[in-house]
Amino acid sequence: MGYGNIGRYAIEALQAAEDFEIAGVVRRNASQVPAELAGIKVVSSLKDLDSVDVAILATPTRKVEEYALEALAMGINTVDSFDIHTKIPALHATLKAAAEKAGKACIISAGWDPGTDSMVRAILEACAPKGLTYTNFGPGMSMGHSVAVKAIEGVEDALSMTIPTGQGVHRRMVYVQVKPGFDFNKIAAAVKADPYFASDETHVFQVESVDAVKDMGHGVNLVRKGVSGKTQNQNFQFKMSINNPALTGQILVSAARAVLRQKPGCYTMIEIPPVDLLPGDRDRWISHIV
Repeated sequence: MGYGNIGRYAIEALQAAEDFEIAGVVRRNASQVPAELAGIKVVSSLKDLDSVDVAILATPTRKVEEYALEALAMGINTVDSFDIHTKIPALHATLKAAAEKAGKACIISAGWDPGTDSMVRAILEACAPKGLTYTNFGPGMSMGHSVAVKAIEGVEDALSMTIPTGQGVHRRMVYVQVKPGFDFNKIAAAVKADPYFASDETHVFQVESVDAVKDMGHGVNLVRKGVSGKTQNQNFQFKMSINNPALTGQILVSAARAVLRQKPGCYTMIEIPPVDLLPGDRDRWISHIV
């Protein structure tokens, strides 16, 4: 569901996986079918598809709850990449009730952060129960933040860049293409007041073309310094540099595999056995990885 940046890469991940079959793509304008979707059923409603096991919600974060509730009520498992950290517990509670009522399962916030980074943070907490963890994002494009800016009235296009300043603190650099007749200063004020940006130092700039400055690269440097038992000064780092939507799309597909292996309910990534994200037999992975 959804065919923006994440949806496109999710389709590529599905096509590369041997254990999936694409039932179809749900998008607002089903009459416009891009060339790369030739041979795939494109519809405007999930109700127009048959034999759907999992709905991958490649939608804006603020639409996830609506679409997840719709799919679960239809008896379809769901996965999503909801990315507002502070609102995850409330979404978890809402979808848990809906999933259990439907006898289905859903995995929420199945991106890379929140998502697989959350799993890494959990592992490091187990390695050093006492200590501090710093998650330093970027520099790179934040899709959730960019989508939030695009939703503001008068914005033609937008790019939000996350710049790490150290110890888990970030600066947001927002580039906005303004529609004719709209006041840039009002748009900038709306950006800074949005919950996505309100907690960070945010700078907003007007540009003639967002495409001229866009780069989908991103990354993270996750650091923990803590105590194992009574031993001090245990240091851990996890670092990656990635194409943001490509990694998110791949994780969604892996989560779509895992959701079919769960009991009815709602799960975050830290609640999912890592082996459930992988294709095929568990014993093969135990001999291969362990």
